[in-house]
Amino acid sequence: MSSSQPAGDTVPVGGEAPLLNIANALTCLRLLLVPVFVVALFTGGGEDTVWRLIAFAIFVVAALTDRLDGQLARSRGLVTWFGALVDPIADKALTGAALIGLSLLGLLPWWVTIVIVVRELGITVLRFVVIRRGVIPASRGGKAKTVAQTVAISLFLFPLPLLLPDLLVAVLVLQWAVMAVALVLTVLTGADYVRKAVRPQAS
Repeated sequence: MSSSQPAGDTVPVGGEAPLLNIANALTCLRLLLVPVFVVALFTGGGEDTVWRLIAFAIFVVAALTDRLDGQLARSRGLVTWFGALVDPIADKALTGAALIGLSLLGLLPWWVTIVIVVRELGITVLRFVVIRRGVIPASRGGKAKTVAQTVAISLFLFPLPLLLPDLLVAVLVLQWAVMAVALVLTVLTGADYVRKAVRPQAS
């Protein structure tokens, strides 16, 4: 990646690094874990404690690869067009599978899933639209949104109501408090991303 940055809010996509690198391998691993996660989540109708714990563990591992592959790509100069294209797809596939799965199992209202999935898909499409002039780097708010979504989904995946039925009210309060933060950040950062994407670039 060149040391000079273009004006505006986008940065160019690197093209010098080889496609076969550790960052892209982690991205592909995350994609491969999505169907495995779905099978684990639905085994036992979502009410089997052991399988819910397995699904939770798979989700956490996959989410960690999202953070790790980005760090490796930037720190080792492994940014490629493949990573820029597939990484957000893998990220949205994991998040979408978890949200839709939770809603199908009746563990999360559909309106929550719709708000987050529509926002994520919309921003992903927008990324592809503006990718010719560069990639809009993740803001602090965007990173906070990702963390909040990951924690919120993890709390709904982890079978706390099954393990601690006597503390059901406290568990629900915790789950929804974190999910509320995730929803607010999802909407606000989505609006900010659109603003940056449509803002005319300085010549």
